Amino acid sequence: MLTYPEALAHLLAAAQPVRESRPQPLAVSIGRILAEPQFATVDVPPLDNSAMDGYAVRLADLNGEGSLLKIGQRIAAGQLGEALEPGTAARIFTGAPMPQGADAVVMQEYCEVQGDQVCIKRMPKLGENIRRQGEDMAVNQEILRAGTVLRPQELALAAAAGLPEIPVLRHLRVALFCTGDELYMPGEPLPPGGIYNSNQFALAALLEGLGCEVRNLGRVPDDLEATRAALREAAAGNDLIMTTGGVSVGEEDHIKPAVEAEGRLDMWKVAIKPGKPLAFGQVNSADSSAWFLGLPGNPVSSFVTFLILVRPFIRHLQGVARPMARSYRLPVGFSWDKDSGLHEFLRVYMDEEGRLQQFPHQGSGVVHALVGSDGLAVKPPHLKFQPGDLMEFIPFSEVL
Repeated sequence: MLTYPEALAHLLAAAQPVRESRPQPLAVSIGRILAEPQFATVDVPPLDNSAMDGYAVRLADLNGEGSLLKIGQRIAAGQLGEALEPGTAARIFTGAPMPQGADAVVMQEYCEVQGDQVCIKRMPKLGENIRRQGEDMAVNQEILRAGTVLRPQELALAAAAGLPEIPVLRHLRVALFCTGDELYMPGEPLPPGGIYNSNQFALAALLEGLGCEVRNLGRVPDDLEATRAALREAAAGNDLIMTTGGVSVGEEDHIKPAVEAEGRLDMWKVAIKPGKPLAFGQVNSADSSAWFLGLPGNPVSSFVTFLILVRPFIRHLQGVARPMARSYRLPVGFSWDKDSGLHEFLRVYMDEEGRLQQFPHQGSGVVHALVGSDGLAVKPPHLKFQPGDLMEFIPFSEVL
């Protein structure tokens, strides 16, 4: 049984990022992954310009607070002014190009208009309130790295750099199915012993949230041949197959022998809680193969395992430069003296004092814990702690 760090390293080492890409207009590129580095086509800003509404002046014309200058011109954003004549000031607005000869802008709050003159009531410093040409980015400067996940701010940067479209990697294609004769869809009559299939909805949403193209194959019965047939179907044209349930050691758990019959199994069982039964390998189709990840059937185990192991694997497959989510060190407000010998991921919420508190029910079937928690506290094997100790915390906001 692999440790959590060993399993994570194994998954990341195995994943080979997709390579196919195509140009995409900025307007429809949110959430996509950049295929190639991008470079500015212009200086930003293109000219020295004013950072404030006020008056552009020449410091040599000022002899202290109360200096009077004639207002010689008015320059709005998008207009080019004339060279600043000695002894004059230019009324200027935010974003307007600086007139030649001006070396500072005095905010209008520190100016008083007196007829056709302006009184400078506060002495500016050299370069004050001037945004220099190219200070944000210079032409041909690299502005975005390959593997960047495109958020609104990256799209704004690309647009400011003059890029109408950018090359993005194709969507990762993932086939998803759940195993178990006990599973029923919400809205169906629930017979004795049956449960509603929450994993199908949670995992499909998690995959779509990562920008995957999801092919949902629904439920597969607890039968070896049916499981093998589902794997063969899922392997055709997909990069990854993901399943839930059937990865333990019971007589009705058919995932392990089915994957071994249709491909190979590279990893089975990880020393984590929740989520110990995790399977990883490959499934073959007629002319290709797909990665395989089998998650536990318990909904909390499936959800947590996805966040801590599957998500970084998928991000690496997608070509993301930083596949791991950020985590933080925060104080806990509870104690822990039990030792399972496993890497544990506790469902916790943050109290009003900024401390992590344990959700009361840590069972792997308690879906309510995922709603009532703010993230996962990471407890390595053999670690015991008291209130006030610092623990690694993975906020759901970083991984969802």
